[in-house]
Amino acid sequence: MPRIRKVLVIGVVVALAAVGVAVGVDVGAAVRAEYQLSRALAESPRVTFDPEVTIAGFPFSSRKSDGRFAGATIAARGVELPGCEPVRGVCRGELGASLGPFDVADGSGFAASDVLHTSSISAYTRLDAVTLARYLRIVDLTVSTPGPDGRAGAGGPQDGIVTRESGVVFTGTVALPPHDGLDPADPPSASAYDGPKVRVSVSVDLSVVDGALDIRATGFYTGPERHVDADVPSELRTAVLDRFSMTLPRLPMAWDVEAQRAESFGGDVQLVGDSGPRSVRPDRF
Repeated sequence: MPRIRKVLVIGVVVALAAVGVAVGVDVGAAVRAEYQLSRALAESPRVTFDPEVTIAGFPFSSRKSDGRFAGATIAARGVELPGCEPVRGVCRGELGASLGPFDVADGSGFAASDVLHTSSISAYTRLDAVTLARYLRIVDLTVSTPGPDGRAGAGGPQDGIVTRESGVVFTGTVALPPHDGLDPADPPSASAYDGPKVRVSVSVDLSVVDGALDIRATGFYTGPERHVDADVPSELRTAVLDRFSMTLPRLPMAWDVEAQRAESFGGDVQLVGDSGPRSVRPDRF
């Protein structure tokens, strides 16, 4: 019996080791393919840094052999966006896409000119508060997303992620009157600014107008989420709200997917669009 037990234990160990080696080889193949696709996407003139790529499906090796993959997610950060004056700094955003099941003619690797045939694309262009601040010229701008009733707001990862198209909270400092605070060298949020100013929280609606992100402040926010209460003279209230309203230039989307809606994403704002079956090239991301 001891000898049989020993043989069984050795057999189990050998089997587990073989499984571990096979899994390691499969993971290694997936990592290499993700790196190749990332480098291929980096050939796009829009992309500044190698994107993050995750290819779905296990076991990966069997999918790679026939060039058919279960899907992929892509996130390209630091993409330069149009419409920022040089004095306010470069505006950058994150372009991302989720591919449905897709295939490529040569499954041995990914090249910039390869054609990926996918069943669907869900794309987004995401702007953080710093980028939005540069567009709106409100240097200390913050963005938060009030959650549903009974749930904490989602301004960051600690709260979970909540998205909204209306009732998003923007907080920032503007001059009084608002048009006095547009000098980028002396913003109202700066401690050296000696003119009248006010820090306020406003409710904002987000939408897409002719493919562009439209931001409209609808009123001053006084709800339960974190905000700033401030007295704004009645004759300046409309002008203050206008400082939080803007239609941005048309922003790039992955593979030129058309933006269909705008929403907050925790402390960010994003454009989102979906496409059906498409044939796309990595270097045209």
